[in-house]
Amino acid sequence: MKCGRQLLALPFLHLAFSLLLCFGACPVFLCYKMGVVLLHADARRHGNGRNSNQKASSGGENTWCIAKPSTENFRLNGNINYSCSQKGVDCKPIQPGGTCYRPNTIVSHASYAMNLFYKVAGKNSWNCHFNGTGIIISENPSIGSCNYPM
Repeated sequence: MKCGRQLLALPFLHLAFSLLLCFGACPVFLCYKMGVVLLHADARRHGNGRNSNQKASSGGENTWCIAKPSTENFRLNGNINYSCSQKGVDCKPIQPGGTCYRPNTIVSHASYAMNLFYKVAGKNSWNCHFNGTGIIISENPSIGSCNYPM
């Protein structure tokens, strides 16, 4: 009957993994899509990573926020969804036919969306945190006709 016990553990393993993701790394809407409805204590911290009353330690006029290339696709997708849902962030350029659709990679699209959020939110270091998936750079990441705003 060992096999029967292992089969019973599978549904609990899925739930445990979902809870781990929701509390550890993923935004509320991603957890909801996974079928686990958990509300994070402060959903706004997804993009910030810090409280709004803390001072910036880096960031500035000639900086951009991009996605870490090693980040998992589901986390990048969450960053795109979060950033594009914020007031003042226009993600039309990364839609098909948009000026930043090419290169058509999740890292490129996430970088563009994350940078827009970073700019709109005030270009503080914590506006590029994205649960450890964003990095601030000082070299303009614009490529071809896709211009990343400063």
